[in-house]
Amino acid sequence: MTQFKTLFAPICIGQLEIKNRCVVPAMGTSFGNEDSTVSEQMVNYYSERARGGFGLIVSEVCSVDPLGKAGPREFGIWDDKFMPGLTRLVDEVHQQGSKIVVQLHHGGRQVPPNAIEGNQPVAPSAVPCPLIQVTPHEMTAEEVWAMIGQFRVAALRAKAIGFDGVEVHGAHGYLVAQFMSAHSNKRYDEFGGGLTGRMKFPIEIVRAIRESAGPDFPIIFRISGDEMVYGGRAIHETLAACMLLEEAGVDCFDISVCTYGSLEWMCAPSAVAPGFNSTAAEEVKKVVSKPVIAVGRINDPALAESILRSNKADLIAFGRESIADPELPNKLAEGRVDEVRPCLACLQGCLTGVFIPGGRLGCVVNPFVGREGSSDLGPCKRSKKVMVVGAGPAGLEAAWIAALRGHDVTCYEKKSVIGGQFRIAAIPPTKQELAVALKQLLSLCNKYGVKLKLGTEVTADLLVQEKPQIVILATGAEPFIPAIPGIRESGAVLANDVIDAKVQVGHRVLVIGGGMVGAETADYLRDYGKSITIVDMLSDIAADMPLGPRKWLLRRLAEGHVEFVTNATVKRVFDDGILYERDTQQYDARGFDSVVIALGSRATNPLGALIPPEVEEVHVIGDCKKARHVSDATSEAADVALSI
Repeated sequence: MTQFKTLFAPICIGQLEIKNRCVVPAMGTSFGNEDSTVSEQMVNYYSERARGGFGLIVSEVCSVDPLGKAGPREFGIWDDKFMPGLTRLVDEVHQQGSKIVVQLHHGGRQVPPNAIEGNQPVAPSAVPCPLIQVTPHEMTAEEVWAMIGQFRVAALRAKAIGFDGVEVHGAHGYLVAQFMSAHSNKRYDEFGGGLTGRMKFPIEIVRAIRESAGPDFPIIFRISGDEMVYGGRAIHETLAACMLLEEAGVDCFDISVCTYGSLEWMCAPSAVAPGFNSTAAEEVKKVVSKPVIAVGRINDPALAESILRSNKADLIAFGRESIADPELPNKLAEGRVDEVRPCLACLQGCLTGVFIPGGRLGCVVNPFVGREGSSDLGPCKRSKKVMVVGAGPAGLEAAWIAALRGHDVTCYEKKSVIGGQFRIAAIPPTKQELAVALKQLLSLCNKYGVKLKLGTEVTADLLVQEKPQIVILATGAEPFIPAIPGIRESGAVLANDVIDAKVQVGHRVLVIGGGMVGAETADYLRDYGKSITIVDMLSDIAADMPLGPRKWLLRRLAEGHVEFVTNATVKRVFDDGILYERDTQQYDARGFDSVVIALGSRATNPLGALIPPEVEEVHVIGDCKKARHVSDATSEAADVALSI
């Protein structure tokens, strides 16, 4: 712990003492009930992170008004009927030794109609959100004052429940932020005009809470340092805003970034530099005397410690990092850095999971998200001899969990290295976090006694010789090569082999396949100055990727002058190009030095028919079962390891 001594030093927000500088910031989970009450699943989720050692937890968005919900399952605090569930949440977090504040929220124009039963959203001006694109009702001055009262009453209710404070959500383009921003506030009454006029709404909210809740009730204010939209608030106005808010009574500033119009920054993918937003926190610290929380891809404890020691911030919000590993602080305090589940900044389970209809929070590296309190990692009833075939993410996940529970586990891998396609996927630009995940899985396998047999192919004879009681097949997938005329005779190479440096390509490269594999292969080749053309039968490139990572990837491809040929069906492959069809017309694309096949993967299970009848159980998991996202693979792996 000594190497992270500042991270584990106590700090006060107002009169509230926090045991360390580790914060779980507010993040939507969609774990709430349909009636906006707190669910048992939500209580278990936050309790797990309190048990993991976080000093401060900020609950996810909690609406002060039924028309302010940003999602159908956002929980509420606009009525006393919500108090029993919220009280249970607070009591559980306190019992685990953490402090908890509730984030008071109203979505304003960023509320989708399905979240508020088809009602019209409200906003400072009748200007639609770029993402939602629904014209909101422009609030009258009377309605604005009434809303200030709703924030005040919600804060009093939070204090009565037992919350340690409140956080006013003035970031990410929601209602409070909309009033502060010239991008969304076009008013010319007392709540509009220049910055001081636009600041009247949040200032009056803070004053109302302070006057009603008293001087000893902490108020945190979350604000985007830069909204990242044209005409929005940038850092210099944010500094002035924070100065005014401190005078109004704010005890701590939580510095985030963006609006719905710049969502690629809200949960920044791995294309964005770690700690990128700490500079905004540093600027705010120069103009306020109260503590400042930094957030934004702070994905390593040494980075967090350096931000604190350099006086850029006073606390660190480990957002998606706390989703990936709820035990992050405890592991760091105990020197178990290599065991921390790393956030991949992939957005596959967190942002994507929450934003899809009916979705819930999830995580690629943490299959237990959303089932905290219901997954028993305790010892097995009877130790069995387990053979895991394949050392990709699915195989390694199953292996360490089974070994943790007391089974005798051996993991076999035909290649001399672990990782499978996951290892190769870590090579293209911005994908480096995947290698960190493999290191963590390897550390856990070593810790719990998994015997790794690399360079060892499992055969029928080996199965008979080893006599496993349980076999878990995790042999992954292989690149898909369709039956296109000429494809095998042409000398076309596989994308995996290009990225893994097994083959070299010439200067002019044609990539067949514009999904994630093809687009990331082009991104990899762009780094080497290649001239690249991607051909795909769909109308969009990288359509199988989450919004944020895709947006950044397409920017890099544009910078590399990568050409796209979409809605094109490849009819024949030559050694220097292809014949393709589009809109019933056929075209030649020739003169290329290399042709690369990047058409995804298909399951490979060569051992399925070779398992001897003496084996008690056979489980097929991950891409070996069906080629899908890695989150499916790790989730299946955990399920199987817990079942045996």
